Amino acid sequence: MMNRMIVANLVRRPVRSLISVVAVALEVILILLIVGLFIGLLNDHRDREAGIGADVIVLPPGASFISGLTSSPMSIKVGDVLAKLPHVAVVAPVLQQVSTAGTIEVLAGIDPASYQRLSGPFQYLQGGPMQAPYDCLVDEVFARPNHIKPGSTIQMFNNSFRVAGIIAAGKGARKYLQIKTMQDLVGAQGKATLFYIKADDPANADAIVNEIKQVPGMETYTATSMAYYLSMMTTSNYPGLSKAINVVVAISMIIGFMVIFQAMYTAVMERTREIGILKSMGASKFYIVNIILRETLLLAICGIVLGVVISLIARAGIDQRSTLRVIVTGPWILKATGIAIFGALLGAFYPAIKAARKDPIDALAYE
Repeated sequence: MMNRMIVANLVRRPVRSLISVVAVALEVILILLIVGLFIGLLNDHRDREAGIGADVIVLPPGASFISGLTSSPMSIKVGDVLAKLPHVAVVAPVLQQVSTAGTIEVLAGIDPASYQRLSGPFQYLQGGPMQAPYDCLVDEVFARPNHIKPGSTIQMFNNSFRVAGIIAAGKGARKYLQIKTMQDLVGAQGKATLFYIKADDPANADAIVNEIKQVPGMETYTATSMAYYLSMMTTSNYPGLSKAINVVVAISMIIGFMVIFQAMYTAVMERTREIGILKSMGASKFYIVNIILRETLLLAICGIVLGVVISLIARAGIDQRSTLRVIVTGPWILKATGIAIFGALLGAFYPAIKAARKDPIDALAYE
């Protein structure tokens, strides 16, 4: 009986019920998509760094562990010093530059020969290796939404580059050009942002790190094993990322709370006479509160389902049409569900208490 009455009350006011459902859905969408975008970008970067195949990474003194964000590149000759250390099999210099043309991205200038010795040759899906100084490679994730094919021209550093080949994603950057060309374009002749090192045995990565720190003049360089470097790529370690996630969650909860509060408060005012009838028939305060909160819970569940479905559809669209990666995980779906239900019930709590405290005589006389 109670469930039928709850459903009838919601159906009787379809616009208000729909607005409440959409508000909860928006709350869930904000959490899943924005948090999913943060986590997706972080995980994508970590996966691509892992795909490079290096065992050790060397950065300039005081550099951030977020590769590409250092403003003090090293001399390319540092690579010669590193190559002479025991247990070092390959040293690959990379010059990275952050581009803000259109979207923020990290461009990589590489020495193709040494870079491919880290984890094996590039997998060419179309086209082939770079031949001329103004040739470049792009990965499939960038090529697909931008309709890039071998022979296409793209702009980097205010210059036109010919796409020589499209490679499988997962080996670092999304765009590659030859390191000598990038050095000339950014005024960093003879410089490298970082060095990737391949050990003769992955178990010797820590030994190489210790050896680097014992080289005169390199004591202050940032050298670390790739295992540790990748472990640092978490939301808590990236500057401001965890705070940004908390802000998104807080804003989402406020949206859900305010809309549910307004909807349920208005519903209680409109149903004053109905509440009076229920109380005159012996309905307890708990019964009235139970009705209001169960209505809210039903609205929240509908909104959550709608929000999750829209988020998954949006994620698929974003993955297909951009280089962004959005990760909608089971744990975050559960977190978003809990946050949405908590915010909705919190918003309905005061209207429910107000309804339960109504005097049945005054309620019956309400017009």
